[in-house]
Amino acid sequence: MKLEIIILAAGQGTRMRSSLPKVLHPIAGRPMLSHVIDTARELQPVGLHVVVGHGAEAVQQAIAGDDIHWVHQQQQFGTGHAVMQALPAVSADSCIVVMYGDVPLIEAATLSALAQAAVNGPAVLTAKIADPTGYGRVLRDATGKLSAVVEHKDASEEQRAVDEINTGVMAGPAKDFNAYLPRVGNDNSQGEYYLPDVLAMSVADGRDVASCVVESEIEVLGINDRLQQQMVEREYQRRQAQALLQAGVAIADASRIDIRGELVCGNDVHIDVNAVFEGRVELGNGVHVGPNCVIKDSRIADGVEIHAFSSVDGATVGTGCSVGPYARLRPGTELGEGARIGNFVETKKARIGSGSKANHLAYIGDCEMGAQVNIGAGTITCNYDGVNKHKTTIGNDVFVGSNSTLVAPLEIADQGFVAAGSTVTKRVGDKELAVSRARQRNVQGWRRPQKDED
Repeated sequence: MKLEIIILAAGQGTRMRSSLPKVLHPIAGRPMLSHVIDTARELQPVGLHVVVGHGAEAVQQAIAGDDIHWVHQQQQFGTGHAVMQALPAVSADSCIVVMYGDVPLIEAATLSALAQAAVNGPAVLTAKIADPTGYGRVLRDATGKLSAVVEHKDASEEQRAVDEINTGVMAGPAKDFNAYLPRVGNDNSQGEYYLPDVLAMSVADGRDVASCVVESEIEVLGINDRLQQQMVEREYQRRQAQALLQAGVAIADASRIDIRGELVCGNDVHIDVNAVFEGRVELGNGVHVGPNCVIKDSRIADGVEIHAFSSVDGATVGTGCSVGPYARLRPGTELGEGARIGNFVETKKARIGSGSKANHLAYIGDCEMGAQVNIGAGTITCNYDGVNKHKTTIGNDVFVGSNSTLVAPLEIADQGFVAAGSTVTKRVGDKELAVSRARQRNVQGWRRPQKDED
């Protein structure tokens, strides 16, 4: 039987107290709905339908995928109503799995088992949890067969004592959803059309309703507020840290690492506390990442040391480089083998050659730099004239003295030397010395200003 998936993502999420649609709130740096869609795709469905409502336009702009069929639920009248909006696009001979855009930790294996249980009729995913408050309860008869699902607000005190809950995740033949959903009423405390009523109708017709019990409560936790979002975030990060540790990555504290994208590590990688990785990051063999570093969309080659409190964004760092502490590599930075970028140095769109160094207090932007260059403290490339950006080209074996200002467009040829405190505006030729500063004058007999007496 063909498999099609319907993801319900139309809710506003009022308890988040945010103008952002709930399903766009991030888990590990990506919208929670993206995680749900990724899991759905693992099942290789022939149809992927996402029901949107509140903030529909923002949701569609944020989530990419030509395989997604967007369904608009103009008014939110409950989960049963939401699924009905998608049914016209579902093949009559398909098996449907209903997922939720705010349940990002659910696993493909769990959904696959549920789909297999639903070949001949509706099936529901259930869980036994310590505090079932707020969840629909699963009621069973004396033989243990599922007899009904009752929402918390509609449940009696006896029913509320049941600890097996309906996760909301369901599966079943499309023909059953088409047959039962039009008959679902809204005579309940919420005035909504509940999807689980399909189960009770199936039981009333004398059919057995299959159920799969998920072992992990956190796997089916729906995010309705910031506390639940934080719980899911930490579990997601715990899983990623565990996978890294099992792969041989040394992590100083698995509870103090955040991976908001994809992190690929070589051998003998060491990651200190409070490191954050965003986008796709590659760490080569023997890389050491110091505490409180943020690395985004970057490639770090073998043997690199990234010292504490450094920010690396969109950079390529060559073998054996040293970065930081307190360095900032911005997009377009390329460091050659053995280059050194020290404390309070910022680079942007800069290619820095092998063995070159800027050890402290410098800005290097829009720059092409050769090998074995020394950039003194307090040096900056003046690359912006208020309208356009301009390039600075520095050859090999150049020495730039401290507190120098390099006004682009500018070229400093091989083995050029810039004296400390110079403002350089003209080309410096091979082996030339550039000096551009006022002549020092010492005044004898000078007296300091005195404070006026009242």
